[in-house]
Amino acid sequence: MPVWEFEREGEIVRVDPVPTLVVQPGAAGETLVAAAIAGLGVVSLFEDWLRPAFERGDLVPLLADWRPTFSGPFLYFPSRRLLPAPLRAFVDFIKTR
Repeated sequence: MPVWEFEREGEIVRVDPVPTLVVQPGAAGETLVAAAIAGLGVVSLFEDWLRPAFERGDLVPLLADWRPTFSGPFLYFPSRRLLPAPLRAFVDFIKTR
């Protein structure tokens, strides 16, 4: 389980939680949200993924002053040379954003 890191005004606090349920984000995002709504614990996901639950009142934000900053997504790929055309097009598209 990764350490949770919270930042506020340059102060960083790290918490090493002891989980009772661990769900990897990604395809299981809906499972994470459902577990939090069911009262099984706290969920840490992108705010956009949680917004519908916030708007319905199913979840409430915690530690709003301590939300981590998001510098943007990272894209990892094998090499800059000889990229397949679809990946090259995607990289070029993302770079323009």
